[in-house]
Amino acid sequence: MPAPVVLSGRYELGDLIGRGGMADVYEGRDRRLGRTVAVKMLRPDMARDGQFRVRFEREARAVAGLNHPAIVAVYDTGEHNAEPLAPHSVAVPYIVMEYVAGKSLREVAHEDSLTVDQSVDYVLGILSALEYSHRHGIVHRDIKPANVMVCSDPGEVKVMDFGIARAMADAGATQTQTQAVVGTAQYLSPEQARGEVVDARTDLYSTGCLLYELLAGRPPFIGESAVSLAYQHVQSAAAPASDFNPEVTPALQSVLERALQKDPDDRFQSAAAFQRALRAARAGVPVPARSGVAAVGAAAAVSGAAALDDAGPTEPVGLVGARAASAEDAGSGGNAPGEASASPHLGDTGEIPVVAPPPAELIQFDDDRDEERARRGRGRRRTWIVALVIAALLLAAAGGIVLYTYMNQPAAVQMVTVPSVANMTETEAALKLQSMGLKPTIDHPKDSTVPKGKAIRTVPDAGTQLANGSSISLLVSDGPANATIPESIIGATEAGARSTLQSLGLTVKPKPIFANDPKAPYGTVISTNPGVGQTVGLGTEVELTLSSGKVAVPELRGMSLEAAQKALADLGLKTSTQEAENSVVPPGTVTDQSPAADGTVDQGGTVTLTVAKAPPPPSPPRVPSPTATPTPSATTPTPSPTAPTPSPTAPTPSPTAPTPSPTKKGGGNG
Repeated sequence: MPAPVVLSGRYELGDLIGRGGMADVYEGRDRRLGRTVAVKMLRPDMARDGQFRVRFEREARAVAGLNHPAIVAVYDTGEHNAEPLAPHSVAVPYIVMEYVAGKSLREVAHEDSLTVDQSVDYVLGILSALEYSHRHGIVHRDIKPANVMVCSDPGEVKVMDFGIARAMADAGATQTQTQAVVGTAQYLSPEQARGEVVDARTDLYSTGCLLYELLAGRPPFIGESAVSLAYQHVQSAAAPASDFNPEVTPALQSVLERALQKDPDDRFQSAAAFQRALRAARAGVPVPARSGVAAVGAAAAVSGAAALDDAGPTEPVGLVGARAASAEDAGSGGNAPGEASASPHLGDTGEIPVVAPPPAELIQFDDDRDEERARRGRGRRRTWIVALVIAALLLAAAGGIVLYTYMNQPAAVQMVTVPSVANMTETEAALKLQSMGLKPTIDHPKDSTVPKGKAIRTVPDAGTQLANGSSISLLVSDGPANATIPESIIGATEAGARSTLQSLGLTVKPKPIFANDPKAPYGTVISTNPGVGQTVGLGTEVELTLSSGKVAVPELRGMSLEAAQKALADLGLKTSTQEAENSVVPPGTVTDQSPAADGTVDQGGTVTLTVAKAPPPPSPPRVPSPTATPTPSATTPTPSPTAPTPSPTAPTPSPTAPTPSPTKKGGGNG
């Protein structure tokens, strides 16, 4: 078992417990203090990039000075070089952090159905951490559920991953050296998407997106790409969360609407204000609507006076008087009767409170002459008021005509030069065109020369002069329209071949064909249809032919033993022979085989051959003994009894007379 990796002679690395875009997180053990820690190490390939090292070190600096129960604590930092003597080795920076036993808020939200109260509790904990970090001048800039850990204790959260955090003094730099907008698209604030100066309020917008997702079960904006999401954050309003979760109250919806305002000045101005609004919404108190302070114009004053003068003795005067009384109760400062209120609460109501004059029935007249004088005075006031109203209307109409003429006169057209965006990513190209004052419309044509997701060109082309605010078409490659079946899949496993073909945009038939092959191992690809090297359209279905692991036995009968053995050896098969007498075919000829022709045998198996051999020579004929007395043939005629009897003196053959040699007839041994 290999020895464990120990950093700086103190921190012993354990299992990998997390992996991010630029770093890996291991469970570790502090040998000196005997406690469990989390060690975040920058990946070696990222450690060679100076910008990633700066971001990683910035995280350590940002969090090292923060000591809050809702923020993951940083204990130590350092660098580790696994091969210090190697010529191309690199020192990898690491951060030793507090080990949090629990799950990310993203996992909790996906696995469990959170109630409204649980969601609010989690967000209150996040806002507590942000209020502390903002007070210490640190903007997180990447608040999202994956960067929030839910502890084992219910309701406790810890904010982590300050990898792109910045001090507020440096918060104007919202982009990296490569001009890539930082943050996560679904939680990106409008000012981040536009590349503008950010402050603590950008974290509050991201927190509002997070709260929306916990309540509605989905982010406020959903798009196919980061560009479309950025456009929605800048231009679109999110659907009410109550459309997806009927348990979201109007008070809580008002908090979401304030948090997701496009203009930072219209949002909550601090995390503490956000917390107060959430607690109030839980009690059913909505966030008050924002409105500007009303200004009292001359025409409005005249109209108000006319309304007072024309008011009858009952309802109109009563209504105006009620408004006046409410304004005075709200703190108008005790204005005298007949004077307009200057209460600072005008901005809360949007109305101009006016104090009514004493009702007519309270005025005492000495005689009829005084009553007539009062009536004439009221008539003169009415005449002057009507004249003033008409004059004000005429002035307003004249001003409107002048303003309309000024606003509609043709302005000087500002021209911009279309920049080159070739080979940029879709996000980079769209933001560059937008920064030039153009409105890009994105199309995704097929292109075999430009990688998928990279900009091809613009229509009109780069260098063209367009009016500021003009629409322009941005062509982003959707990859090639065709694909070539690679030769590398021959000999690959079925799973490997399927993965390769699907990555090229092709489909594979669910059931492959099996065929005999003398050399390809069982289950490996031996051919395709269409064949390898052919160029086909994307989505074409490819049929795989796999090796069955068996070999078809050829016809060997009638062949010589040597030829049959060579044919089997070429197929990787072994031979077993047995002989059988056969006088019909020449010796050494194969007369039978097992398995038979067109049968199969496992790769490397044995085929039994039956080979002809010559029969033994026939036995020689039997030769009679020389001393044997010949037996008369049954057909030898018997001498007639009348035949003369040989003379006894006739010569008798000598017993020693020579007997004819048997070789004269049978061709003996000589």
